[in-house]
Amino acid sequence: MSRRPKPSPRPAATAACPCGLPASYRECCGRLHRGELAAGTAEQLMRSRYSAFVVGDEAYLLRTWAAATRPPSVDFDLELRWQRLEVLASSEGGAFHSEGTVTFRAHFVHQGEEGVMSERSAFVRENGAWVYRDALELS
Repeated sequence: MSRRPKPSPRPAATAACPCGLPASYRECCGRLHRGELAAGTAEQLMRSRYSAFVVGDEAYLLRTWAAATRPPSVDFDLELRWQRLEVLASSEGGAFHSEGTVTFRAHFVHQGEEGVMSERSAFVRENGAWVYRDALELS
């Protein structure tokens, strides 16, 4: 059974973007979430997907998931709060690539305990757009 996030307002127009780049949510990942802009690189897509988890944007997450690996819904943990994102490395995933990977750490608090999720995410192009394919969890 999928758990739906509590209604979560989008960050204020001038609030810092959760993805960690020095821009407001409205001008950074918010543009991708609203469909005004498509991710130009695998890293930009990964950052926008992290922000979508922060704000509970299931539609964006599903829209940017590869058809072959896309689940029917996103299972949000209602007790988990994402704190910050660290992009550690990226490989390929640019304008002239069809695949790319991004390695990152996502810091969170779950039931009062701090934690870190480390992952190398794989991205591919489908119909010209970057989408998330799958991930290899790192130790």
